[in-house]
Amino acid sequence: QDKEKLEIRKLSDPPSAETVRDMIKYARNVIEEFRRAKHYKYILCLTLTLPACELLEICELSLDKMGAVFEDSNVYMLHMMYQAMGVCLYVQDWEGALRYGQKIIRPYSKHYPSYSLNVASMWLKLGRLYMALENRTAGVKALKRAIAIMEVAHGKDHPYISEIKKELEDH
Repeated sequence: QDKEKLEIRKLSDPPSAETVRDMIKYARNVIEEFRRAKHYKYILCLTLTLPACELLEICELSLDKMGAVFEDSNVYMLHMMYQAMGVCLYVQDWEGALRYGQKIIRPYSKHYPSYSLNVASMWLKLGRLYMALENRTAGVKALKRAIAIMEVAHGKDHPYISEIKKELEDH
């Protein structure tokens, strides 16, 4: 699956091997920089209550740059989209978080095994976002997909599953 995970954009003039190598190096560096920035800026955000604190901008600029070479299903793109989704959740931008989550779920479902808790977790986040944005139909569908995976991974009697089923009943 490595080829799928590192998928390059299909362009009329494909990028050179050197361009791809440089972009991978850039992606690894920006991910590491983001991790450091996230740590310090979240602390800053909590103490100074600054808005989005440039973290979303770092993600979006990186996604634009990497998107010139990488497909959205590329693991480096997915990593930055996941970080962007996290920042949106942090600042309570539910629509932004949902947009990123919708881009992430299909590649996650392709890259991870059928009953991966990473996929279940993303369906759970999407379900809760849909519910928060009053799209009950999509929310129920997403939460049921999360439950289906979690029942296999955790077992039908797991407290997490009971909690999600209660959420469904309460909405």
